[in-house]
Amino acid sequence: MVFENIRNYYEQIVLHHILETIDQIEDHDFIEDIACVALNQLPARYVKHNVDMVYYLTAEERSTMQKQIEKAVTHAIEYVSAHRKTI
Repeated sequence: MVFENIRNYYEQIVLHHILETIDQIEDHDFIEDIACVALNQLPARYVKHNVDMVYYLTAEERSTMQKQIEKAVTHAIEYVSAHRKTI
């Protein structure tokens, strides 16, 4: 497929931040829901290679992106936790 190498730059960074933030991961649906909510708060930044973004961002832009990711993940954890259906 022509587009198989194109992806949203934020996806792996957001997932990594979620995994660092949550101590125990037993419910993969919970993690996926958090990732979706967090990613929907961030702009799409499509790249072919992660290195493409690294070279074009200033240190200030990287810092801003990291803060946005942290805020989005924190909000997503709170939102998904508050809206989970209990069985």
